[in-house]
Amino acid sequence: MRVDVIIIGAGAAGLMAAIRAGQRGRKVVLIDHADEVGKKILISGGGRCNFTNRDIAPDRYLSNNPHFCKSALKSYTQHDFIALVDKHKIAHHEKTLGQLFCDGSAREIVAMLVTECAAVGVDIRLGQTVSAITKPDIFHVQTNTGTIESTAVILATGGLSIPKMGASGFAYQVAERFGLPVTATRPALVPLTFEDKTLDLMRPLSGVSLEVVARHGKQSFREAMVFTHRGLSGPAILQISSYITSNQAITLDLLPDDDAAAFLLDRKQTRPKAELKTILGEVLPQRLAHSLTATYLANAPHSVTTMGALSGKQITEAATLLKAWSVTPTGTEGYAKAEVTLGGVNTDALSSKTMESRAVSGLYVVGEAVDVTGWLGGYNFQWAWSSGWAAGSAV
Repeated sequence: MRVDVIIIGAGAAGLMAAIRAGQRGRKVVLIDHADEVGKKILISGGGRCNFTNRDIAPDRYLSNNPHFCKSALKSYTQHDFIALVDKHKIAHHEKTLGQLFCDGSAREIVAMLVTECAAVGVDIRLGQTVSAITKPDIFHVQTNTGTIESTAVILATGGLSIPKMGASGFAYQVAERFGLPVTATRPALVPLTFEDKTLDLMRPLSGVSLEVVARHGKQSFREAMVFTHRGLSGPAILQISSYITSNQAITLDLLPDDDAAAFLLDRKQTRPKAELKTILGEVLPQRLAHSLTATYLANAPHSVTTMGALSGKQITEAATLLKAWSVTPTGTEGYAKAEVTLGGVNTDALSSKTMESRAVSGLYVVGEAVDVTGWLGGYNFQWAWSSGWAAGSAV
């Protein structure tokens, strides 16, 4: 069988590439080893799919080439995808920080994409595994049901994150087989893990959450943080995780809206008999206030420290802890819990306008498989839609 375009991977990027190529009259076969399309879409956003963000901007993407994403994001914007959602009358809302979610189910987004594929005659084939891709003259894609030939192949199989959903390094393997370099990959948008005394403090606080500013270098994120039995998670932590590697410290501002030193000095003067842990419990979750006091601020574990008895040095130490608590993760929860994969097919090997390989005519790479990783909050879906659209417009 011969077609115009073979797309491998029926996720967000693959579906969009198929739709666009089909709109241009191309005969498209879309292959996936799963038993249904868009599996990662279905579990995203707690089942409501954070399908894009109103505030998409290139500087919110990480890549060895920070300029690479600009062309695709400009050619198919968040406004274009929102218009498609509105066309299908899918109710949606802005949750926070520009993040757009379905009012109902993520299945509405998948159904929309499948409907758009059907409208342009895309041949979707599920439960198909690819055993080999060769290009003696044109591409020959061998599957468990036969060989398909085409002048164009789009790799849209994603990265390594969430292997229980079928994620694998397939796109990287194919890219390397055809001579495309792949940058080092690691889990991104992922919970951080800790060891030793830091973990001893965090583990009993599992489930405690609060708004913080998480910082590393010049990068900072103000969002929620939650303690886990292995360390830290929550949006602020997932965001900053993309900017660090193991054994790099992050700082946490536990009181983003307050001058901690001024607050403590005021309480020392107005409530000198109050315990430090009690005062901290007025602005922090009580369990956290008690743990920080016992671990870092008391003269001895579990000793009673009244505000009036605090020295100037102790006030400074407490304020520093509250505004810039430095913690150093020893690892992450790995690909099993990572939202996305950082790294991937090197952008130097691809056209930023079309996503086509510079060295292998007709070979395209889109979505998470490319070394472009967005922030949490709909940015990675928009990269999938935009890069898929770019490739679909070129094949």
